[in-house]
Formats: sequence, structure tokens, C-alpha cells
Amino acid sequence: MNLFKGSLVVAILALISTVVPSISEGADWGRFGCRRGARIDIQDLDMSPDPIMEGQRIRAWKVRINFAGARECETEIEVREGGDVVARTPRINLRPGVNEIEVPPVERYRLHGREHCFVVTADLEGTRRDVDAARRFCARQRMGWSLREPGDRDRPGR
Repeated sequence: MNLFKGSLVVAILALISTVVPSISEGADWGRFGCRRGARIDIQDLDMSPDPIMEGQRIRAWKVRINFAGARECETEIEVREGGDVVARTPRINLRPGVNEIEVPPVERYRLHGREHCFVVTADLEGTRRDVDAARRFCARQRMGWSLREPGDRDRPGR
């Protein structure tokens, strides 16, 4: 009976060690990760190429995020359309101020139909949260799909 209990305890500990991150990993994420109360807002979202033809692959997403924190923090950024992830970064460092981030696209994602609206999420202490935005970011079909708005072409670096 004692052998069975000992084996059970060993099996449970082995299972926990494969599912739960190590104490040092958790401590690093807590120490360097972006906190839930951090003020993060999206200033702009672009895709490349823009415009893009229906069914064409998106090469990159570019997001401009303002981070009002006092120190750098680690996070992961996603661009989502509804429940679908269309782009995702690995862990990146956000520094205080404006951050220009290139977000690698999901290979299989393509624009089809009429209108596509996107949100940007950030990982704050292990929980995905929508990043605040003053406006919606929707691609509309004109001469191809575009996220550009009046004034986008006039800005340097576009």
C-alpha cells in the first residue's frame, strides 16, 4: 500500500512539473512581464502590402503601440479578427513611449468578402487583453483591400 502511495505522489509531481512553469520562469514573467494595470493603447495598424488583392498573402502587420509604463516589459502581441488570430509575435519588449512593432502574419490567413475589422491584444500577466484603441481598424475593399486612412500616405515611413 505504501509503495502505491509513493508511486502516485511521484506521478502527480511529474505531471505538475510538465504543466506548471518552473518557479524561475514564473518569477521572470512576473518581474519582466507587462502588468494588467499598464496603460497600453494602439495608435495605428497597417498591413503590407497595402492595398492587397483578395486571396493574396499578407507579408507583415505593423502596429504602433504607446506604452505609458515606467519600465520595459515583456509581452506577446496578436492581431485578431473575431476569434481568429491573423498575426502573432513571440515575446517582445515594450519600452515606455511609442513602439513600432512588426507582427508576423499567420500563413493561411487571407482577406475575402466585404469588410474585415481587427483588434490587437497584448499578454498582460498571462492574460490576453484587447489593447485600447481610439478607433476601429477595418480593411475595406476599394482597388484591393486597404487599411489606409486619409493622411496615412502623408506620414514619413509609409
